[in-house]
Amino acid sequence: MSAIVPVGVNADPVNRTATRWGRGRRRTSRAASIAAIAIALVWLFPVYWMIISAFKNEVDLETTPPQFFPTRFTLSEFTSAFHDGFLSALWVSILVSLTVVAFSMVLALFASLAVARFRFRGRAFLLVLLLVFQMVPFEALLIPIFIELNKAGLVFTIPALIIAYIAPTLPFTIWTLRGFVAGVPTEIEEAAWTDGCSRTAAFWKVLFPLIAPGLVATSIFAYILAWNEFAYANVLTNNADATLPVWLEAFINPSRPIPWGELMAGSVLFTIPVMVFFLIIQRRLSAGMTAGAVKG
Repeated sequence: MSAIVPVGVNADPVNRTATRWGRGRRRTSRAASIAAIAIALVWLFPVYWMIISAFKNEVDLETTPPQFFPTRFTLSEFTSAFHDGFLSALWVSILVSLTVVAFSMVLALFASLAVARFRFRGRAFLLVLLLVFQMVPFEALLIPIFIELNKAGLVFTIPALIIAYIAPTLPFTIWTLRGFVAGVPTEIEEAAWTDGCSRTAAFWKVLFPLIAPGLVATSIFAYILAWNEFAYANVLTNNADATLPVWLEAFINPSRPIPWGELMAGSVLFTIPVMVFFLIIQRRLSAGMTAGAVKG
């Protein structure tokens, strides 16, 4: 005679275990989501505070307790920031950043191709050296770079800043691009050689299109490095050729009260070009990062 199981009671121990496991998994997922939202709010609050402070007037900025949701907005701080040399600093930053990216990517493309596709004496040492250079702080290279540029008579010029930015950026771009190049099977190029392509033609027609997303991703990171760099620009430029980070630092003057509204407005203006550039190529950047994440 079979045992009678009461209605609504699950007598299967396996099903009970699965049910408990499913409930525990949902609780863990819910807790992880809450924690992620909390961390995101903590990280996003300074950005929010910067934006709303840029639109406040001087009275609201000094109000105690601070206003987290202001009711009055003004554009006067942005107008003041524009008149304080923003356009000149913006032009210098764009010129320097794009030039650094162009030179770095051209040099890094062929250097990464060499270390990923060719076997030569000292190759392993070169790869280790690239890693070591990336672990060295940028500021540690500032003094020797300044001495060499001073000997060449380039200090306080825009070319000096471009050369100084390329020095720490190049190891990063070479190492990153090497992963994308190594991720493309050599059999693809060999098939192109079999079909009659030369090594140069196989590179441009076969390999280059496959690593193009990696080039875009690497160039964005190199652009951000050059755009945000402050120490080199502060030492190697004068007031007329100041970049945006140096221009922002000029608002902090011990001889006068800090114009927080103008400083926040300048920070917003400093952020907008990078955000716009990132949003334009976001899809290609995501493809490049996904392609390089599991290869190399």
